[in-house]
Formats: sequence, structure tokens, C-alpha cells
Amino acid sequence: MSAPVHEAEALFKEGNRLLAAGDMAGAEGHYARVLSLVPEQGAALGNLAWLKEQAGSLEEAAALYRRAIAAMPDNAHIQRNFGMLLWALKHFDEAETVCRRAVDLAPESAAGWSNLGVLLACVKREAEAEHCHRSAIALDAHYAKARYNLAYLLLRQGRWEEGWPLLETRWQFDSLVKHFVCPRWQGESLTGKAIAIGFEAGHGDMIQFCRYATRLKELGAARVAIVCHPGLKTLFGTLPGVDQVWGFDQPVPADGWDFWTLPMSLPKFFDTRVDHVYAPIPYLRADPQLVRHWPALLPRAGLRVGLAWKGNANFENDADRSLRSLQMLAPLGAVAGVQFVSLQKGAGEEEAAQPPDGMRLVDAAYALRDFADTAALIANLDLVISVDTAVAHLAGALGVPCWLLLPDYRTDWRWLTERADTPWYPQMRLFRQRAGGSGDWHGVIADVAAALAVLVATVADQ
Repeated sequence: MSAPVHEAEALFKEGNRLLAAGDMAGAEGHYARVLSLVPEQGAALGNLAWLKEQAGSLEEAAALYRRAIAAMPDNAHIQRNFGMLLWALKHFDEAETVCRRAVDLAPESAAGWSNLGVLLACVKREAEAEHCHRSAIALDAHYAKARYNLAYLLLRQGRWEEGWPLLETRWQFDSLVKHFVCPRWQGESLTGKAIAIGFEAGHGDMIQFCRYATRLKELGAARVAIVCHPGLKTLFGTLPGVDQVWGFDQPVPADGWDFWTLPMSLPKFFDTRVDHVYAPIPYLRADPQLVRHWPALLPRAGLRVGLAWKGNANFENDADRSLRSLQMLAPLGAVAGVQFVSLQKGAGEEEAAQPPDGMRLVDAAYALRDFADTAALIANLDLVISVDTAVAHLAGALGVPCWLLLPDYRTDWRWLTERADTPWYPQMRLFRQRAGGSGDWHGVIADVAAALAVLVATVADQ
């Protein structure tokens, strides 16, 4: 063995050790040194590609994956990783070719089948996707990702009876398993018992599923507590039947409970189906004192319509669900008789200072400290128009009419398919991108503008 090759092997092993230890920068440096000695060392190329992908350098990662596959064409692991990167880049045809190649190379791999299923589900070939996920589960009944991916597909199709149990394979609740000393609730009698609902996922998820806290009290629980995002703490104090609310930034007692549970685990215990959803609207309420703060700050004439055009930029599908800017809603400004109010916080809120020409917009962000403030403002509105983010869930939970703008690509499972309504919030109306129109919001916004003009005319006639 030549000296450069021997040195490259040593560097590669050390890079792997650093990667396993979580030292990404150190591992990357070692793999780069390997390639300076042996430029087409396939395993180092594959690992470096993965590191670049994790850092968000997707095109650079793609180039490295191509070199890795040229060096190791029969490596199923590299093929699987590359296929998922191509999926993230929306190169769907090539992604399918690569994912199928990975399955052909390792037909016994549950991960390969599951990855192919994810891709096929995203391009709406759902029967094929289901076959892939079930094939993965047949190979490894405990492979959590395949079970979760199948759950997502079944829930989006309205097949909730099978979907809820499979959803339990999600992995976000690991820290709670270690925190609470009591068992996780599995449907046992709650009469006289104390139960804590932990937090998971985003603000919108917590708002949607916190409704089940009331059901736990109706089952006889003596004490019901909920742990949530700090910005939801005051608002969740209005939940009927809830005795205590903690922000997750506070010390939450690990003992003193009989059970703990998660909000997204609760639907399965209450026989939740598309035609049987617990929806006691409103189940959240705005503080009357905060509500009285707003009328003096809002115009008295015209239909009051709140706008939210961006979600959390860290959400995996935010580029598809959010609008590029407030300017995209310019057609709404042409509808006479409407006074718009910005509900946007965080990303995009500064855009409210310069609304589209002709749009009458009140910038309220300065006064919105938490979701209790936002709830009070929404309670003063006639309608909320929002992308798929927490503001829409809040309007729904408060019983304020909401028009929800949905992407065609990777529409969240909770909005089902093709429907213009939702059983979760009976007063909500869904506006969807045209099939195959991923990224094109013009048609959706035109539909909303037309519907808004009809609403204004209807209100004027009353």
C-alpha cells in the first residue's frame, strides 16, 4: 500500500470517528484531506456530500454525490442519500431513478423502500407510495420512519383509524419519556387522576390539539395540566378544564402525576374520524380586557380582515406554504370596502410598513407580544386570511372565520385532499393551489379576491 493511500485510510477512519462524535467540522476537514490524497475515494465523497447537505449546501452536495456514485456505483447507501437530496431539490424524475436503483441494489433495505415511498407520495402517486411503505414495514416491523410516513399518507387520505396508531412512531417525545416519572397514558381510567400534556411540534399543532385537554377532564381527571410554548401560556389558560399551564421554559414537576401524554396522541383515544372530530368551537377565548383595547385602534368602517402571509422559516416545507412577500396579496387591495390588519410576526412583519399600492393595512405587530394578544386582535376582526401557520389555527380555535391558503406540493395531512372545508374548524374555508401548480399562488389569490368581493357585497346587502 502506498504512503498516500495508507495516510488516506487513517484520515478516513478518524473522520468517521469525529462524525460519530458529532464533530461535523472536524469530520469534514478529514474527508477533505482524504480527497486531496485520493480524489475519487467514494466513501469519503459520500460522507462529505452528506455533511454538505446537512449544512444546506445542496448543489455542492449533489456534485459530490455524483462523484461518489461514479466511484462506487453499487453502494446502496450513497444512492439512497443522493435520491433524497434530489427529492429535496425537486428533481423528481432523477430522484425516482436513483431511489429505485437503491432498492434494486438492496431490496432487503427498509430504508430504501421508505425513501422511495416518500418521493412517490410527494408527487401524488399515493397507491405506489403506500406499497413502498408497507414493503418497508414487512421487512422491518419496527422501522419507525416507514410507519410514520405511512401514517402521514393514511391521515391525509382520511384513513384515520389506521393512521393514528401509526403516528405514535414519531420521535419528538423522547425527552418527555425521560422527564416524567409516571407512565404514559394509554387510555386507562382517569377518574380522580392527574395527567400532564407535554408539548410537541409547532404552535399551530399545539393550538389544534389542545382541545382534547377538555375531554380529559370530562373523563374524570381530577387535574389536567399542559406544557406549551411560552407564547401560548397565557392563551392556554382559557382552555376549559385545564388547571395548570407551564411554558416549556419553566421547570415542570417530573412527579405528582399519574400519567403524561402528548397532544397529537389524544385523537386516537377519542375515536377521531373525519366524520367524528371533537370540535367544541370556540375552545380558546380572548381576554375581554385585551379585546377592548383594539376597537379604538382599528378603523370603524369596512370589513376588517387580518392577514398572515408567512410561517416559521425553519419549518421543512415553509418555502412551499408561505408567500414570497406581502406584495403577492396586492389583488386583495383592489377589493373596495375592506380594511386589512397585519397579523404577521417574525419573518415578513416588516413588510407591513410598505403594503401594496391601494391596500389599506393597519400594522399591528408592535402590540402582539404573545398569542393572547393576537387572539384579542383576531376577536375584533370579521375574517382572517392566512397561509398554513399558527394564526390560521388560532382563528379556527376562536371561532373567527378564516380562509386558509394551501400549497399543492406536500399539503399537510390535516387538510385532507381536495376538500374546501375541514372538520377541525367548521368555519374555515380552504383555498388550494391548482393541481400541479406548485409554487403558483396567483390563481389562489385571484380566487380569494373574488370571494372577498362577494363577501363584501353580501355584508353590504344585510
